[in-house]
Amino acid sequence: MSDDAAAERRELRDTARRFLAERSSEQDVRRLMDGPGHDPALWELMGRDLGWQGLAIPDAHGGAGYGWDELVIVFEEMGRALLGAPFLATVALAAGALLESGDVEAQARYLPDLAAGRVVATLAAAGDDGLPDLEAVGVRATRAAQDGWRLTGRVPFVLDGQHAALVLLPARTPDGVTLFAVDVPGAGVEVTALETLDLTRGLAVVRVDDTPARQVGRSGDGARIVGRALEFGSVALAAEQTGGAARCLDMAVGYARTREQFGRPIGSFQAVKHICADIFVAVEAARSALFEATRQANRHVAGAAAELSAAAHLAQAICSESFVHAATANIQVHGGIGFTWEHPAHLYFRRARSSEILLGTPAHHRREYARLLGLAA
Repeated sequence: MSDDAAAERRELRDTARRFLAERSSEQDVRRLMDGPGHDPALWELMGRDLGWQGLAIPDAHGGAGYGWDELVIVFEEMGRALLGAPFLATVALAAGALLESGDVEAQARYLPDLAAGRVVATLAAAGDDGLPDLEAVGVRATRAAQDGWRLTGRVPFVLDGQHAALVLLPARTPDGVTLFAVDVPGAGVEVTALETLDLTRGLAVVRVDDTPARQVGRSGDGARIVGRALEFGSVALAAEQTGGAARCLDMAVGYARTREQFGRPIGSFQAVKHICADIFVAVEAARSALFEATRQANRHVAGAAAELSAAAHLAQAICSESFVHAATANIQVHGGIGFTWEHPAHLYFRRARSSEILLGTPAHHRREYARLLGLAA
């Protein structure tokens, strides 16, 4: 990496951290938790003035044409700040699926609005158990006489579905699973928000009933497109988790240095030192796994995708567990105050627990990793 590229990435991280400190403070996070869960004005500002939604979208479609190295930096900083915005759903999942589809018409139709922050989008691919399940797709597509395709079915646990104006859904066709785009609101579309543990992240059930839809990509190619988009989402989520874990480490160490007991900082006690050291090890493990997943995501964009699946599964398994450990230990360092609603430690714990299962549990990702290595059936 050249010195200029390294300097640009440092500047991007500094800018993101300053901006999110101002616009996603604890007070802002709690305000969105108690209200809409998403600030459309902030979303438009990020797209128009900062260009974050379009960082990894080609300039031909209104983006900046950067790669995953830059995008991961933004996801990390958003994870540190617990930003309540549909960035993962729109940028990693939906835009990732559109780019992977190779559908030039769909890319020209949708990507410019996503890059500019004018539209929120998501990908609906979860099964009833919350895991991605492309073998049990719950939506059926039928040919309409005059206007393309109609979709009927239900998808649970759709990330930020209640905020999305564009939903990408895999559906069953005679040619196999195919990806479709549905506008929201639209005929026959019903979106129901779910009550969640993590109040900073929205989930919804999306139902379609004879709903007009546009095909995205080739017929029968939906499983491959969605599978790759979920891998992009796993890399992005791993970055969020790494940022959140790093913030928990900062909180724990900061409190251990200033909180006194028996006339000395609690960080001087061996037991507390061990807890903070364990958090540090977890954060470094997450960073290592994220580094490899980011490298493989960049290689896929350049035309080599052989190792992306393995790296994405491994990063999700490690980063999920690292974030949960860091958030749990952070509460322990803070003692009784860490369990109170007024303290932010529980917000990171909730985000860690919800992220741990959002795109599959660590056990799921380890099974997939072992299968890819030929170690399991």
